[in-house]
Amino acid sequence: MSFFADLAYQFIDGEWRAGSGSWDIIDFNPYDQEKLASITVAGVDQVDEAYRAAERAQREWAKTNPYVRRQVIERLLRLIEEREEEIAEALVLELGGTHAKAAYEVHLAKEFVREAIQLALRPEGRILPSPVDGKENRVYRRPVGVIAVISPFNFPFLIAMKSVAPALALGNAVVIKPNQNTPIAGGGLIAKLFQDAGLPDGLVNVLVTDIAEIGDALIEHRVPKVISFAGSDKVGRHVASVSAGHFKRVILELSGNSALIVLDDADVDYAVDAAVFSRFIYQGQVCMAANRVLVDRKVEAEFTEKFVAKVAALRTGDPRDPQTQIGPLINSFQAEALTALVDRAVAEGATALLRGRTEGNLVEPSVLAGLPADSGLHTQEIFGPVVLLVPFDGEDEAVRIANDSPYGLSGAVHTANVERGARIAGRIDTGMIHVNDGTVHDEPLVAFGGEKCSGVGRLNGESTVEAFTTQKWVSIQHGRSKFPF
Repeated sequence: MSFFADLAYQFIDGEWRAGSGSWDIIDFNPYDQEKLASITVAGVDQVDEAYRAAERAQREWAKTNPYVRRQVIERLLRLIEEREEEIAEALVLELGGTHAKAAYEVHLAKEFVREAIQLALRPEGRILPSPVDGKENRVYRRPVGVIAVISPFNFPFLIAMKSVAPALALGNAVVIKPNQNTPIAGGGLIAKLFQDAGLPDGLVNVLVTDIAEIGDALIEHRVPKVISFAGSDKVGRHVASVSAGHFKRVILELSGNSALIVLDDADVDYAVDAAVFSRFIYQGQVCMAANRVLVDRKVEAEFTEKFVAKVAALRTGDPRDPQTQIGPLINSFQAEALTALVDRAVAEGATALLRGRTEGNLVEPSVLAGLPADSGLHTQEIFGPVVLLVPFDGEDEAVRIANDSPYGLSGAVHTANVERGARIAGRIDTGMIHVNDGTVHDEPLVAFGGEKCSGVGRLNGESTVEAFTTQKWVSIQHGRSKFPF
């Protein structure tokens, strides 16, 4: 099927509709600027329609036998497997990611859908003791109701799916707002898969729109109980602030500034491989990417030589070419901003061990060393193929540098002594960190989330159950209570 021709609409209450807003979002291929789709944005009226449809449908869905809900998710998985090549191709075209990145995203999405199948049967009630004679305390776990899912452009299919599939399995309904750079992969495609899997109308709705059209209506509306947002910390602060004012629960997956630490006893060749992957997967447009590579001075020269050589050999170009390893940035604004960032670093005194060229949205990798310690670039998220090499002397300095950041999402430590690595990992202020591996990881059963400005809350496994359900206490008094008056 032609995803971009058939799915360039709003999806509300089981119907594909034109947007009621006042302007169009143009969906471009970031590599060659080919127009993929044009979508009239949803208006405030359609936000209300989507939420009301979700609210109506969710009441019946919550009553549905969880084994029936599980069957829908099972059919969804089969459809993803059947259409895997088409989905990957859509990701390549809309995101500008390579074939390897698209395959990685679809693979992970399938793993999360498999876990969602199990989540349908996961919630359990409890009977708790009471100090009151004859009192029976029943604690039920219930779906929260309707969840708003706001997805980013970098892993739109995966990140939306890892909220949407479990939310539905647990008895909720969802309204998805994809990033306007990826309205199909992050929205329409997901709705189509669920529609074809037999999900009842109204349980999944997609609104392709923007704050310029609807303001904060998506968050302020009375219906959604949970806002699941992935994106920048700047937007995340706004989402959290507005949500708090309306007593809504938030799950925020935000920016990162990960450090990959190479200790003096590390396997240098392996650490180089891990660092190159951790920084340059999807052109570095990944919140978990290793912005900073910290290297012990005892192995700095060897690591730097091998690292620069491997990065210089990366092939930049058309993501449709299976040999391409670095594709375009998502748009010209990001490409220009990243080029300016490299210029700023060099002006501040950094040495460009490798200086990539910028042609359109294609930005070749740059490797920077010697950036002054007081430069603000050390502490900001760099969303593109630019990496900072930072030397250190000993464990304590490595930990200090790694923690000198407002972010705390992911990280990695490389060492021949895994217990040494685990000890250092415990000292790094991040939600996730990996010993002798890369910084970019996500698994269905392991809690995913960050500390500091990298987010609030966790997803995956039992964390998802906590995020998308609530508890209700029902007490039963057997016999008569005694009241004080």
